[in-house]
Amino acid sequence: QAHLVESGGGLVPPGGSLRLSCAASEFDFRLWEMNWFRRAPGKLREWVASINVYGSGRTYADAVKGRFTISRDNAKNTLYLQMNNLKLDDTAVYYCSAGGRLTPSYWGQGAQVTVSS
Repeated sequence: QAHLVESGGGLVPPGGSLRLSCAASEFDFRLWEMNWFRRAPGKLREWVASINVYGSGRTYADAVKGRFTISRDNAKNTLYLQMNNLKLDDTAVYYCSAGGRLTPSYWGQGAQVTVSS
């Protein structure tokens, strides 16, 4: 059974930065497109960013473009999300997932990111 574990969440003031990590195990991470999603309080889950298997193709939601960077280290089976210039609206539980953006196959348990002054 595939296993994804997010880490690196926390409390940060507006304008601050955080880096989320997602450690993958029990499946061949190198062969899977990976994604980040988030769910803000009272809202539906939304897609944040995706990266192809090589790390060369990255796409972002308009709300985070220019502030967030998705990356991966296939040697370490780890996915990252560098988040800069965080805003109050970025407060959410962030999830990593494996598979296509529209129908991911595997999900992590989530990491809380809170942006507050």
